[in-house]
Amino acid sequence: MIQRTVLVVLFDGVQSLDATGPMEVFAGASRAPGVSYTLRTASLDGGPVRATSGLRLMPDSSLAEAPVPHTLLVPGGHGTRGAHPELTAWLRVHAPEAERLVSVCTGALLLAEAGLLDGHRVTTHWNYCAQLAHDFPAVEVDPDPIFVRDGRLATSAGVTAGIDLALALVEEDHGRDLALTVARHLVVFLRRPGNQAQFSAQLSAQTAQREPLREVQHWITQHPDADLAVDALAARARLSPRHFARAFRAETGTTPGRYVDRVRLEHARRLLEDTCDPVGRIARASGYGTPEAMRRAFVKALATAPAEYRRRFRTPASAGPAAD
Repeated sequence: MIQRTVLVVLFDGVQSLDATGPMEVFAGASRAPGVSYTLRTASLDGGPVRATSGLRLMPDSSLAEAPVPHTLLVPGGHGTRGAHPELTAWLRVHAPEAERLVSVCTGALLLAEAGLLDGHRVTTHWNYCAQLAHDFPAVEVDPDPIFVRDGRLATSAGVTAGIDLALALVEEDHGRDLALTVARHLVVFLRRPGNQAQFSAQLSAQTAQREPLREVQHWITQHPDADLAVDALAARARLSPRHFARAFRAETGTTPGRYVDRVRLEHARRLLEDTCDPVGRIARASGYGTPEAMRRAFVKALATAPAEYRRRFRTPASAGPAAD
């Protein structure tokens, strides 16, 4: 039996779910025969810490007393903001000793502060990606994925994405069947796509302030198969194409074309996950026109073809024959 120690770093202001979510995944996996994750928690001085929710957490030991782990997990939370000289000094020295280095949510800020993310592709909570990229220009920040693997380094997006990442690590260590068993026990999906956007198109873009632009946003999401060229959308908003494009970007933070692309991709993904409709029908319903156009969009955005996406992420209720 291979024993893997998972050490979770605790500190005041930690987001409790960042720590406990992955721990529940590893603990669930350890109930299977021949699987052993030894879970340990540690704070700088070994004393209790207060989570952002007010929950009081008692670590197993101080960081100085903690064993060298197989997997070192650094959660996020409000406590990651600001300078942390003692904690980052410990991470700088001891994190390289772990076989796997993992951050959840804004735990990536602590790893970056310790210089452990330089030259690596990473992600973090969507609201802190810009800050991470600005403060640490040597780090390649990707704001979209649920989690990112870069060698021994694994970083995840906000809060519950830590569960996605932990399930992926269990699958890596012990196979898909065990990871699926744990996911079912926790009543979560085994895996959202590792390169799926953290938010839906509607949420990742701001809601426009002016009613005509809001109505256009709603129209796009309700009619992804319509003519969504800038000229057509501008006419619907009763604006000139130039004025519409400029106003839409100013109020939503993205261009009309990119918003349309995201909506169509999201619509197609949902149909692939939740229905048995043929790919050609989904391509037309999502505004792509042809399966080949939809395939190019999927490969560009998700690095996978529609048929493979469906195979991996179709929900059980929709499983059945599909003309792919």
